[in-house]
Amino acid sequence: MAIDWNGVFPAVTTQIREDMSIDLADTQRVVDDLVRDGVTGVIALGTVGENNSMERDEKIAVLTAIVEVVDGRVPVITGVSEFDTRRAVRYAQAAEKAGADGLMLLPPMVYVPKAQELVAHFKGVANGVGLPIMLYNNPPAYRTSIDREVLEALIEVDNIVAVKESAPDTRRFTDIRNAFGDRYVLFAGLDDVALEGLYLGAKGWVSGLTNAFPRESVELVAAFQRGDHAKAMDIYRWFMPLLHLDAEHDLVQSIKLAEQVMGRGSERVLPPRYPLTGARRAEVIAMVEQAAATRPTLGDTGAQDKAA
Repeated sequence: MAIDWNGVFPAVTTQIREDMSIDLADTQRVVDDLVRDGVTGVIALGTVGENNSMERDEKIAVLTAIVEVVDGRVPVITGVSEFDTRRAVRYAQAAEKAGADGLMLLPPMVYVPKAQELVAHFKGVANGVGLPIMLYNNPPAYRTSIDREVLEALIEVDNIVAVKESAPDTRRFTDIRNAFGDRYVLFAGLDDVALEGLYLGAKGWVSGLTNAFPRESVELVAAFQRGDHAKAMDIYRWFMPLLHLDAEHDLVQSIKLAEQVMGRGSERVLPPRYPLTGARRAEVIAMVEQAAATRPTLGDTGAQDKAA
């Protein structure tokens, strides 16, 4: 199955009202702003989108709203993050019906499967839909590694087309490329090794901090793609203190707080998460404000962020 996924795909946030209900209109506004700022795709209901804190009908409502506002301008890929294969298949089928362009498929939550169980989970979802699928490898977060044995067993599954690589060990990019050539499209999935991933063969970047600084993220990848490596490195070095936030357990709260500081969204999150407080909140705010004050010149980037 041929796809044309490349560039910057922010894992978009889900906006929450004070009463902890989902604010679909504001979620649409945030996503529309990102598309207008030049991102080349969006990930709906990933980790940053608080997938596992929502009921199934809430997920479908959020995805439907995002598909509606994007209106075909860029691909909409939705996270599939469920406890078991049956739930994953049901959500994937509902996502296909809602108009998603692809799935970002995670291993089963909580249970750590053996290789053959993980293969069966991925095949079960892939066989239940006609959408292209990006597998999401993040061993530090989910205790499951999508290793060479698993990828070998999935070669003949035509709609499993990509791998989002979020292991901090960048050798994975080269090992996958050496083993499978261009069979799987690679995406960098950990913000603070994103440029390394691009150098090692990733075609795109699934990003968290893009939610706060989208134009800089887009220009980083564009500079790399056009061979302006000095510019890409300058942006990456400027961005790095914030990019490290993506590797922390409080990444969702930190990213949503960064959005709020930049005038793009709200820091409210769904339980069991709670907004950052105290020294940690002050630290993140200071980092974002420093980044905003020193942001690199990008040329004609249109309107500036509300807080900049």
